[in-house]
Amino acid sequence: MAPAHDPLLLLRQSISASKPFVPSASDDVAAPEVPLAQATHLKFADQGIALPIEAPTRFISNDAPVDLRSIYFAWLNRELAIPEYNTSATKLNEQLASASSTGKVQNLGFIERLDLITWLEGASEESEYIKAVPGATDAAAPGAASASKSAGAALAAQTRSGKGTIDPRLAGVYNGERRMGDRNTALRGIKPTDFSHVRKFAAPFIQKKSQPSGGIGSSTSIALNQKPQMRRPDPIILLSPSASSLLRMSNARSFLEDGTFVPPDAGVSTAVRLHVQRTIKSIDPNRPMRFILVEGSEQLKPEYWNRIVAVFTTGQSWQFKNYKWSNPNELFKHTLGIYVGWRGEQPPDNIKGWGHRVLVTGVDRWRGDGQEASRFRDKEVVEHIWKSIEMNMTSKGWRKDAAPAAI
Repeated sequence: MAPAHDPLLLLRQSISASKPFVPSASDDVAAPEVPLAQATHLKFADQGIALPIEAPTRFISNDAPVDLRSIYFAWLNRELAIPEYNTSATKLNEQLASASSTGKVQNLGFIERLDLITWLEGASEESEYIKAVPGATDAAAPGAASASKSAGAALAAQTRSGKGTIDPRLAGVYNGERRMGDRNTALRGIKPTDFSHVRKFAAPFIQKKSQPSGGIGSSTSIALNQKPQMRRPDPIILLSPSASSLLRMSNARSFLEDGTFVPPDAGVSTAVRLHVQRTIKSIDPNRPMRFILVEGSEQLKPEYWNRIVAVFTTGQSWQFKNYKWSNPNELFKHTLGIYVGWRGEQPPDNIKGWGHRVLVTGVDRWRGDGQEASRFRDKEVVEHIWKSIEMNMTSKGWRKDAAPAAI
């Protein structure tokens, strides 16, 4: 029997509405908060709901549902880097074992955790790891997705800056973002529409398709309930971790998505990942693709390297020390390199030595606040970068419904 309340949807709605949810040792919503190692339930006090902490969710990892404890732990430690996250998970599992609990926190992979946090924050309406609710629309309550967008986007903007406060200028950029609709708001408006009457019109076509085809005795028929294919994985862009890089986690999103360059030290960001959206017309002209931006390669599993579509570099070879291809000449045979410097300045000699597979671009020097009107050429640079990324993706075999098996 399906649970009365969907844990993932309840978490997402509580986060977007800034409603508290804490672990407790009882199913009584009035019970006090306890450490996660001692909890038996996750309490949503404002909604009057307490869910078992070991309840399975629709988030699938390694072909198995992830329990609510692991989902809550991932959200609680969303700002931690991979080593600190793994250490915290090990410590909690030791505490659970010492308390004679049979439960255990499942250690999610970097991309899995990234996808989960993005969905919970409301910055994404879909996830390749979250199984759809059987027999229901993606939103369990009418207008749930549209109602949570503005609050979810505001929360995502706040959490991008980590534990500190976000720079007002960067907040202004985030506030100017265009909010993307989903299929619920586009097709159904603010309330669901009953399409059950269409079944009688579809029945003759379904019966026709299900009839055997071929010679005598043939039993071949079209399966009516084929398992849907997994969603295409998101492409990954690697940024340079060098302090001299003009493009860092603090300003990459405003540059690549909005076409506006601001100095990397204008805002402080402790985020370990970012999302940008871009329509790649030669691959999928009807839906924007979501790109994952990360610094460094320590978060990447071996299979993630097939999803790398660009590597930003300052020309320093130490950046590639822990890459799958540590030799720059070999690396840029497999993917596109991008160098962003100041307009009019010569790139480093290393960049020239790595050949035509490294795109060299330049932006105008920063003249200070209040001079944004003079940065009209930033968009031209950004369009040139995206055009090169699109050509690289097309040549590597990216398709509307699939990523390349190898690059």
